[in-house]
Amino acid sequence: MFKKILVPTDGSELSTDAALRAVPLAKMASAKLTVLFVQDTYPYTGIGEANSAGLQAYMAAARAQGLSSVERIAEAARAEGVDIETVVVEDHQTAKGIVDAAQASGADLIMMGSHGRSGIAKLVLGSVAAKVLAISPIPVLVVK
Repeated sequence: MFKKILVPTDGSELSTDAALRAVPLAKMASAKLTVLFVQDTYPYTGIGEANSAGLQAYMAAARAQGLSSVERIAEAARAEGVDIETVVVEDHQTAKGIVDAAQASGADLIMMGSHGRSGIAKLVLGSVAAKVLAISPIPVLVVK
């Protein structure tokens, strides 16, 4: 079965709930859980210098929400006796950041929510989940 499961969260309630579903799986498999938050380094193209303060505030709020989610998942894992590590990376391509972190950590499964903070829900999968599925050489379990 799985020895190391990577669980990305963007801080949204949906992605956090999906990540919390990885805790019982990790416990059952005696797997280590790696909780990941990928900070988008520049979420909007063409903002311009006039809005740099607003961008910085957005980035700080997104990071705080992401870190809060990471800690919530880590607490749940610790309560169940699951070995846990947390990772925060910066990447302007969230899906690539997830796959790179999974490979770097030696994960043999990526378990993630079908939708996160991306706003309007896609018909089947969120754009990040779809991209991770497309580019990951590691198995991906998408939770709805």
